[in-house]
Amino acid sequence: MGGTQPWPQVPVGNKDHTSAAVVIIGAGISGMCMAIDLIKRNQCHNFIIVEKSSGIGGTWHDNKYPGCCCDVWSMLYSYSFEQNPDWTREYPGQEEILDYLRNVAHKYKLYNYIRFNTSVEAATWNDATSRWEVDVKVTGGKDAEFNPSYTIETDFLISAVGQLNQPRYPEIEGLEDFKGKIMHSARWDWSYGLEGKNIGIVGNGATAAQIIPEILPSSKDLTVYQRSPNWVIPRMDGPVSAIRRAVYKYLPPVRWRIRAQQMDYRESFHSAIFDNDSQFADQIRDWCKGMMETQIPNRPDLWEKLLPDYSPGCKRVIITDDYYPAIANPKTSLETRRIARVTETGIELEDGTHHAHDLIVLATGFRTVEFLFPIKITGTNNTSLSDIWSKGGHALYGTTVPSLPNFGMFYGPNTNLGHNSIILMIEAQSRYLNTLVSAVLDGRSRGERVGIMPKKSRTDAFNEEIQNLLAKSSFADPKCGSWYKNSEGKITNNWSGTVIEYQDILSIVDWEDFETTRGRSASGVVFGSGKKETKIGRVHEETSLSNTGLVLGALSVVAAAGAWVYRGRLPKRLGIGA
Repeated sequence: MGGTQPWPQVPVGNKDHTSAAVVIIGAGISGMCMAIDLIKRNQCHNFIIVEKSSGIGGTWHDNKYPGCCCDVWSMLYSYSFEQNPDWTREYPGQEEILDYLRNVAHKYKLYNYIRFNTSVEAATWNDATSRWEVDVKVTGGKDAEFNPSYTIETDFLISAVGQLNQPRYPEIEGLEDFKGKIMHSARWDWSYGLEGKNIGIVGNGATAAQIIPEILPSSKDLTVYQRSPNWVIPRMDGPVSAIRRAVYKYLPPVRWRIRAQQMDYRESFHSAIFDNDSQFADQIRDWCKGMMETQIPNRPDLWEKLLPDYSPGCKRVIITDDYYPAIANPKTSLETRRIARVTETGIELEDGTHHAHDLIVLATGFRTVEFLFPIKITGTNNTSLSDIWSKGGHALYGTTVPSLPNFGMFYGPNTNLGHNSIILMIEAQSRYLNTLVSAVLDGRSRGERVGIMPKKSRTDAFNEEIQNLLAKSSFADPKCGSWYKNSEGKITNNWSGTVIEYQDILSIVDWEDFETTRGRSASGVVFGSGKKETKIGRVHEETSLSNTGLVLGALSVVAAAGAWVYRGRLPKRLGIGA
């Protein structure tokens, strides 16, 4: 490494192309957050981000289907440290979110660390060197001419691939025989024209609910294949005026307050998940029924097909303003009979009915329970992650896994939310994982190679606790299937509590939770003489200020602005200044 800065402040250069302090897999929201915290909290620049796509953004880069947008308010869907006052809508669309992320990446110069068109094939822990060996494949044409594959050695490995990464294609007989066009929602082909096409859409979840109203006007006819109905509540989307954006930009306390209130409101919906008779569970039922009666008042035949019989929250609640009218449109057919097979010209149902299609859209989601698929991860003593997770994904606090030293992940098992913004979880994970990284880097700076991993006993106890809680939640309702649980019914994806509860847990690193590859408790090894715990703190975004405090904060900003005007402009007008 060149330069005069101490390791690991020196960025990875040409000479050490295959060695780094930290390797981050994925340049989406999680990977970017980790990278920014590495720079800010650890003063570490010796890291590499490997990204299989051609750009940053993760799921917001991959999902470009018509109508793609977020189901969390735009004000709440941004980093706490990089809040965006300029969202143009109450709920942000895919292109605007991606633009926001690109701006953040530029601000923190993250493009200097990213290797695009580079996918991770495998990662293996080397017990002799106490480092990870990360095998990557280069898919970019010209870049692959230098070396189509190589191995990066790293002290710490971070997975930021998320849960919504690999598209799930349904196991339907004859799917490969269809002679028309097939598109998965996460691999949308915008070069294919929809005008006058007979379209079938398999799936009716949140993605389908966004696509259907958008493609309906162009189609000749549209058939929606529904396995089970969803709870649907109003979106009440709309533009954000220029005046409001100016207030959010120049009066930050107003923006902070609104964001806090939105977080509070979304947190309150957690009660619906654990109490089927709660006020919010009943509110979801009332909203859903009210929307049907208002938007499609003369279609009781559709009400019966569209009204769920399972607990609100068992599947992701759909937030939309235009789904029901699109389903009731004369051009739309809602098909609830089971699909038997796909033919060369369309879809055949179990009763023999056949629908001809030019295009079949697969809005069938992702391989969510197969975390890190298809990467092959092998930890200490040649222990494979596939063996560790043979009965379903699990981790300590959803971030670290026994037998995988110096490894952390974002949006891992049991960290998904059904009620609030996932970015709130991601920031807590980034703080926590950066603290683990700091211990490993501190050891290396003192000439010690430290391999830290969670104790199996602590990990098992934690997961037993949350599984007991989840078994009492709406996620476990046997009347519905969802991407929250695996084929055995184990809820592998969702968090059992509120965001604040999770943030509190990750606000402290208890080094007694961890051990080294040599069998010692991490508390006796990290940071030289050993340390029992490290207090990190958390981001406090819930409502904590009174309205009076809000007004005083806003007035202080106005006063500061006024003082600037007085000192800068007014004296000049009076001929006092230079």
